[in-house]
Amino acid sequence: MSAPARASHASPQRVFSNAASKFRARQTPSKSARARRVRAKATHDDALRKSQALEALDACVTASDLGTGTKYEGKVRDTYVTGDTMIAVTTDRQSAFDRHLAYIPFKGAVLNQTSQWWFKQTEHIVPNAVVATPDPNVTVMRRCEVFPIEFVVRGYLTGSTSTSLWTHYKTGGRNYCGNALDDGMVKNQKLPANIVTPTTKEKEHDRPISLEDIVKEGWMKQDDLDYCVAKTLEVFAYAQEVAATRGLILVDTKYEFGRDADGTIRLIDEINTPDSSRYWLSNSYVERHAAGMEPDMIDKEFLRLWFAERCDPYKDETLPEAPADLVAELSSRYVKLYEMITGETFDVPPAGVDVNKRMRDALKGVI
Repeated sequence: MSAPARASHASPQRVFSNAASKFRARQTPSKSARARRVRAKATHDDALRKSQALEALDACVTASDLGTGTKYEGKVRDTYVTGDTMIAVTTDRQSAFDRHLAYIPFKGAVLNQTSQWWFKQTEHIVPNAVVATPDPNVTVMRRCEVFPIEFVVRGYLTGSTSTSLWTHYKTGGRNYCGNALDDGMVKNQKLPANIVTPTTKEKEHDRPISLEDIVKEGWMKQDDLDYCVAKTLEVFAYAQEVAATRGLILVDTKYEFGRDADGTIRLIDEINTPDSSRYWLSNSYVERHAAGMEPDMIDKEFLRLWFAERCDPYKDETLPEAPADLVAELSSRYVKLYEMITGETFDVPPAGVDVNKRMRDALKGVI
């Protein structure tokens, strides 16, 4: 004869705990559900940024007219010099391969505001020339005597331009600007340590140069060079750490330095922008690199690659026109990078505004 079944006498606490667990299971979304929502929001945000860029294609800041000082027009920035003050207007002009490629909506405002954020974050490492940022596209700086060297600093073996580290390496070069490179490395691989690969600032084309030759050729004095190299490596390493907390890899960048009227060497121009730097998304880098794929880029490199695949941007007299969708995509990536780095929402400039008047009004009382 089988034994009688025992009655269940679960405690009230256990019954409540089990019920609460079931309730939480019903109410708490799974990790996959949360991930789907995050991806959906990211897709929506990307689509919104791109839509805003498409609407602003005809409203790019292509040039400036502040009506003050002596004007110098660069590839991207218009500079106005008056006394010991310099006003930099960052336009929406897009250049690469030493030539103009396109106009990118919101680019100037993104670059200018990204720079200002980074200048503020790194002023404990090196003094900078910033006096004020009265307008999204405008920065007022101390006038400095600029050192004729761009301090390019790299953390990865990559690039597509004629002066890039990867272009040099894949053709057999194993020493670049005085930096020895090991055999057997592949594109987009992390370097054993960050390296400085300077270029000269010349009228026609920038020229890679070693630290030793910078002094030998009289471009800079040794003590000034040593200071700038040390600050380049220090700022870059700090910025890499900050970028990593934002889900980004700061791959490489360039810094420029100048000496002000008091003799202080200051960081000038721009810092860690998507124009002067390469950024990759960190969450997909390992998988894509292992598969031999290009990283998820969030800078202008993908635009460089688009042109390089369709023409010789160094030799062809006429280049293909970048399609509107490509231009809007680059704008979207620039805005996304700004928001990822700063944690702030990018304010789209109002449409139908006289930009030159807006900038002139903003400068009143500043200079």
